[in-house]
Order: sequence, then structure tokens, then C-alpha cells
Amino acid sequence: MAVMPVTDSMFLLAEAREHPMHVGGLQLFELPEGAGPEYVGEFHRRLLDLVDVRPLFRRRPRGPVNVLGNFAWSNDDQLDLEYHVRLSGLPRPGRVRELLELTSRLHGSLLDRHRPLWEFTVIEGLEGNRFATYSKIHHALLDGVSALRLLQSSLSEDPNDMNVRPPWSPRVRTDVFGRTRSTEDESVDPFRALSALAKDVVGLGSAAARVVNEAFREQSATLAFQAPKTMFNAPITGARRFAAQGWPLERLRAVGRAAGGTMNDVMLAMCAGALRQYLLDLGALPDKPLVAAVPMSLRTRQPRALTETSLGGNALGLILCDLATDDPDPAGRLATIHDSMLRGKQVYQGMSRLQITALSAIPLIPLAIGTIPGMTRVTPPAFNVLISNVPGPRKQLYWNGARMQGVYPLSIPYEGQALNITVTSYGDSLEFGLTGCRRTVPSLQRLLGLLEESLTDLEKALT
Repeated sequence: MAVMPVTDSMFLLAEAREHPMHVGGLQLFELPEGAGPEYVGEFHRRLLDLVDVRPLFRRRPRGPVNVLGNFAWSNDDQLDLEYHVRLSGLPRPGRVRELLELTSRLHGSLLDRHRPLWEFTVIEGLEGNRFATYSKIHHALLDGVSALRLLQSSLSEDPNDMNVRPPWSPRVRTDVFGRTRSTEDESVDPFRALSALAKDVVGLGSAAARVVNEAFREQSATLAFQAPKTMFNAPITGARRFAAQGWPLERLRAVGRAAGGTMNDVMLAMCAGALRQYLLDLGALPDKPLVAAVPMSLRTRQPRALTETSLGGNALGLILCDLATDDPDPAGRLATIHDSMLRGKQVYQGMSRLQITALSAIPLIPLAIGTIPGMTRVTPPAFNVLISNVPGPRKQLYWNGARMQGVYPLSIPYEGQALNITVTSYGDSLEFGLTGCRRTVPSLQRLLGLLEESLTDLEKALT
């Protein structure tokens, strides 16, 4: 029996029919040259032949699943691969619209807790000589950064490589992220680790005092619970709607260079401009600026290897960012966002992973309280929207000759947080995935057009 860290078990404890707690990814592939009409079906059958499943993908909540299973894992020694690896077809004409509708439905269904908490769907019938795959895995098993690393590390940069294996049975590589393997000793001294843990716990009090002092005295961070109430901060259902699109990275970099900011600042400014106009169109823009919760990965940038230990679980901190949606000037919004992110990062300087995780959990308290019926309507939101940027592979990748055209992340709307925006880079593109509550966020697809308008406005103002 493996005991879960509290950062993992909280995703199982918070899950309900209205609150699925899994992350996902939609990948588009171009059929290789000479592929016949049976290619996708054969691709699916070959996946079912790979019965060597890594331990992470055999892990399921220990029975009884809703009691002890919230705190401990067991291994499934009789895994039914045909249940987890599925084949679906799109209705004609197989446009991206039909693909996103199918993905939205798949993402809204709960994972079966009596089985390992993951599913993988191969999707045929997509126009343009393409097929797609949709994967989902419970957040208790992997955070978004780890899920993306695992998926992309199983692909190849060589279109002639026919030995690519799926994420649950991978030929693990790390160089797709520009990293190299290390031969350093990975052993850990348990006494040193225990001593470090004790030091971290003792330091939590002073770290918390530092955050409060920085925020109040120097106003160097956006405080939790200062966000205005918006239409996004309402009760949600379990049904999902998903929208996705990519933008050239060079467009964002050019704006960042002109403004003296980062590409991530420009991405947040794109979202700020789009959300401002979206709420204006609905007559629902608050006078106070929206606040975004921006997760930051606490995993090392150069892991020695993609192992079960390095991939499993969650390692995230949180920065609250002023989106300046009360400012009609695109350049002014970007400047405010840049300053807000810079100050938020400075608050955490010198803290350990444990201290950052513990303090980052403070703004997440309303997400737990929100599971109590009626509490979302009476408690103030700690923030208005989650916006994540997950670094992705820099080069074109292939799955046994099929070129991956795009990869779009799907994440988790929470009770009182009806919209989640997650982006990832792939090659020369920044891929946006917008996941929203189907009932609470109307016309989610419209946000894609508003993101383009927002980027155009930034270009006009700064380049």
C-alpha cells in the first residue's frame, strides 16, 4: 500500500459528479504518407498489444475507494487495457468543431475509481487527412506539467522511427525538452531529507509572516480574497465545453521584446484583453480588475530522468496576478501584469518547495469550502480565473511516422471557478486550451476570436 501525499489526496477528496478532477490533452496527428483507410483502426489495435504497463498506470485508489482510497494507492494486477484504450469516430464532416464537441463530452465524465485513473481515446474521421488522440488522467496521479512531459517524451523527433510506444508503456526520453541525461548519483540520504523537512516546517511561520509583510507594507503581491465577484465565480456543473487554438510564438515574443516583458506576460495580457471584452459584451465587467491564479511548477528544470518518482504526484506553487481589466489601454495592462508577476515571484524567493506549496494553498481554501452547498454564493473569490503556462517540446514530434500537428491542454474548472485557461508551447506555436463549465460560461468559443483581437491590439500599441 502506498500512502498519498496530502497534495495528491485533496484532488480525490474534492471530486464529485459536478467536479471532475482530471487533466487531459488533445493531440492532432497528420496521417503518414501512404496510410490507408484502416490506418487508425490498426493504430488502435497495436496499442492494445502493448500489455507491458508501467506501475504509475496500474495505480488505483485502495478499497473502499471513497474511504481509504482517498489516502492510499494499490496496484491493479489485472488491468483491462481495452477499457482504458478506446477507439471513437467523428460524425461527418469530421471538422474541428465536431472534434471539440466530442472532446468536451469525454472530458466531462468521471474516471472509474475502481480502476487505474486514466483513459486514452483514439479518434478517427477527422477531415484533412488527420486523426486525433485524447488522453485524461486524474490530477491525484499527475499534475499538468508531468502529464505533458510523459506524453511528449514517448514520441520521437525522427519521422522514420517506428518504435514509439504509448505513454503507459514508454521508451522514455528527455531530450525532446532540450535536456540531457545525467549520470549523477540519484540516491537520497534519508537523514538529510528528514532534517530538511523539519527545517522547512519550522520555517513556515517566518515564510508566512514574510508574505503578509511584503504584501501589505510594500504591496509587492496581489492578496487573496481581493478579487471582484464575476460570472466565472459561480456554482458549476460537471458538463464541460472545450475550445482550442494556437498562435505563433514569434508574435508574442515580438510584443514582449518591445515592452521589456516576458512571453508569459504577453500571454497573460492576451487573456486579460480577451476576458475584458468578453465581459464587456455581456455587460458583466466589474470595476475592479480581475485576478488570475497562475500556477508555477516547482519541479526541477533539468530532471535527471523521467522516472515514476519524478513524474508522479503534484509539485505546484501559485502566484496571484492583477490582470488590469479595468484599464482600457493594452500597453498599460501589459505593464501592470509584468509588475504583478515580478513582485509575486519575489515574495517566494529563498523559500523551499514545501513552504511555497503550503503558502500557495491559502488562495485555494475557497475551492475546498466551495464544495459545501451554497458556500460559493456567499464567500468571496480568492481569484477569478486560473491561467497556466506549461512548457512543451521545442521540436516537431512523430508517433510512428504520424506528425503531431498540435497539442492542446484540458484542465479543471472548480466550484466557483468556471473557466480554466491552460497554454503550452509546441515548436513555434503557443497552444491555448480553454476549459469551461458548459452552463456557466456561454459562447466559450468566442474567447478564441477575442484572444486574437487582444494580441492584435498589443501589437498595434507596442510594435
